[in-house]
Amino acid sequence: MDNRFATAFVIACVLSLISTIYMAASIGTDFWYEYRSPVQENSSDLNKSIWNDFASDEADEKTYNDALFRYNGTVGLWRRCITIPQNTYWYNPPGIERPESHDMVTRCMSFTLTEQFMEKFVDPGNHNSGIDLLRTYLWRCQFLLPFVSLGLMCFGALIGLCACICRSLYPTIATGILHLLAGLCTLGSVSCYVAGIELLHQKLELPENVSGEFGWSFCLACVSAPLQFMASALFIWAAHTNRKEYTLMKAYRVA
Repeated sequence: MDNRFATAFVIACVLSLISTIYMAASIGTDFWYEYRSPVQENSSDLNKSIWNDFASDEADEKTYNDALFRYNGTVGLWRRCITIPQNTYWYNPPGIERPESHDMVTRCMSFTLTEQFMEKFVDPGNHNSGIDLLRTYLWRCQFLLPFVSLGLMCFGALIGLCACICRSLYPTIATGILHLLAGLCTLGSVSCYVAGIELLHQKLELPENVSGEFGWSFCLACVSAPLQFMASALFIWAAHTNRKEYTLMKAYRVA
């Protein structure tokens, strides 16, 4: 194996490893989108009511998004989180008063599989407004595609391992194609997420003094996609060029 091809193979493996780590971290964290809101009134009863609505199994899209807007919420692929005062969780026995606490805690709720595949409505929270097919399929794709991408990269890594054991670059063409498909899936998930957020904010406008921005988990996914494409290009180039040179050398020897 020529040193050029071996070097390209090693660089591609490093890029593949980094992109896999970034993608896994992106999937497992809750900072795809973050809301920034002013400090809310420290009312235990009000905060407890908000939390109960947010944590309820029957919380609809409008209910939990209102809480996200108001309480510095963060949203991931699997969970949604809000930051509320500590005293929301205090139990006050009759006749005993607790001092107010200004400590803030972050509480999260996971999206169930049912919620991940649940239909989105034209008017969020209004089940009689009809199903919004575009937002529904965007939500499902943003949830499924990152896992498909991660699976393709892991499968490609197994083929690359076989290539190392066989001391051949030929199987790495398949690895390159799998990384190319993984990059497309990652790019698709990022695009679906951006489109879904924009459509949601058209339906539910952000309150005054509340701002939103994409978080670092989303940025990791964005960085992972070009790394996958670069790894794919190097794998395919190394395998294809090595095979071509081997064929020319063989033809020369025969001649």
